[in-house]
Amino acid sequence: MPGTILETSGMTREFRGFIAVNSVDLRVQEGTIHALIGPNGAGKTTCFNLLTKFLAPTRGTISFQGRDITGLKAAAVARLGLVRSFQISAVFPHLSALENVRLALQRARGNSFDFWNPESLLHHFDDRARALLADVGLEGYEAEPAALLSYGRKRALEIATTLALEPTMMLLDEPTAGMTHEDVDRIVALIRRIRAGRTILMVEHNLSVVEGLCDTITVLARGQVLAEGDYASVSRNPDVVTAYLGSPDA
Repeated sequence: MPGTILETSGMTREFRGFIAVNSVDLRVQEGTIHALIGPNGAGKTTCFNLLTKFLAPTRGTISFQGRDITGLKAAAVARLGLVRSFQISAVFPHLSALENVRLALQRARGNSFDFWNPESLLHHFDDRARALLADVGLEGYEAEPAALLSYGRKRALEIATTLALEPTMMLLDEPTAGMTHEDVDRIVALIRRIRAGRTILMVEHNLSVVEGLCDTITVLARGQVLAEGDYASVSRNPDVVTAYLGSPDA
């Protein structure tokens, strides 16, 4: 049976007296797609920043694959295989799609950024970069500058660069935010394709996407876990309904 790949215990983050994340206990099972949802200001992105060590918790612990990563830096956590995307697309706009993915693949060369080496040295990454672009539906866009790609294709390119890091677990921060219906369908199909052999934790506002993709859903409100379960159970939970729609007596 799959085990727990990511776990938090009492994870808390305070900002000058404001508690953004309050004693969150989270367990993500290996091989699943797990969603963090909640109304605006619920603490979802702060949780992501804590899990990937862009922020340090005020209290509590975080473990990944049974290892305590609470005190590690972001780069060290990424090297362990816990890799995230961002809510705002983070690609190099003036590089081609192929060059963006190839840059991520350079990690295999260790700590060198190859500033002083000829570009030809990096061409042995080209086939793998093309394969990753094909995996995310960007075949034929290899030479296209990232700045000229549509928003949905930029997000697909970002996922390709994330895959280039060979993550064991991917954290996707609102992967369909701001997309057209067509682009949402494309990204949902992409996430289904790449889930094989991976664990995915995602923050997502589009509840139809969550319903169609996710095995387990954790609902946050005011920085605390409000409910957890499959979509059918959490969508019927009266506390969840109140958090999203407000009290009928208000």
